[in-house]
Amino acid sequence: MPALVFLVLLSCGGASSLEEINLHTVTLPDGSKIKSEVMMRPEDMARGMMFRDSLAADRGMLFIHTQSGLYPYWMFQCKIALDIMWMDENKRIVEISPNTPPCPGPEATCPNYGGKVPSRYVLELAAGSAARHKLKVGDKIDF
Repeated sequence: MPALVFLVLLSCGGASSLEEINLHTVTLPDGSKIKSEVMMRPEDMARGMMFRDSLAADRGMLFIHTQSGLYPYWMFQCKIALDIMWMDENKRIVEISPNTPPCPGPEATCPNYGGKVPSRYVLELAAGSAARHKLKVGDKIDF
């Protein structure tokens, strides 16, 4: 019975959305707090920020890969520009793609970004966030 109540609350807005449940606080080096959706399943990672019309300055998306590797990202079917930060096992930024432009397609025309340095975590923020928070390679992000 409790599971049914939970589902009813979700459908009525009791827990504003499934994305709200999956939010995790990410703390940037300047102390700013970003509420980030956490993506760990391959199908969620593949969807990422596709089809989103906006991203608030205090929101982001954190991708957690199962192991370190080279993870290029692309912007196919994204509608907004993003800042993308790749981090190593120690959560230190190893690569940044600022103001990464959206790519409506066709799919074959969308370039890859980053993924040139081994990383384990990737954080996507609204375009301009890296400059606003003065993020640079070597900075540590806490989560």
